[in-house]
Amino acid sequence: MDRLLILGAGGYGKTVAEAAEQSGAFGEIAFLDDAAPGVLGKCEEYAAFAGRFSHAYAAFGNNALRAVWLDRLEQAGFALPVIVHPRAYVSPSAQMSPGAVVLALAAVGASAVLERGVIVNMGAIVDHDARVEACAHIAPGAIVKASVHVDPQIKLES
Repeated sequence: MDRLLILGAGGYGKTVAEAAEQSGAFGEIAFLDDAAPGVLGKCEEYAAFAGRFSHAYAAFGNNALRAVWLDRLEQAGFALPVIVHPRAYVSPSAQMSPGAVVLALAAVGASAVLERGVIVNMGAIVDHDARVEACAHIAPGAIVKASVHVDPQIKLES
């Protein structure tokens, strides 16, 4: 079974870990963090874990920082996961790129597109035919209406 390494053990990292765990897609989930106790090491040590973990995700709420780290992780040979909480709805016709995360009680409608590193946070909605570009964050409770285009690295709040 695949193994997931999460960079960042703060609130968002814990939320991603729980969603990944509940999805059942990963046999092991571990953290790197520069300050948190009980993790495998610091974020800069990520390359040393490329043989042990198949997937890695940068759980940073800062969109620009997340984009930089997703590039680093891919260049080191990690696959970026698509993580969907089991209590989220994602239409079968929606397209999700590597590194996209859809959290609990969120919904992604028909033919919506979530690009690399997008976060659709708890209770957020991305309606049909919407396009959310790379590393944008649809915050809890926010709604992206049908056919709307969200620019890269934007944080859309409710």
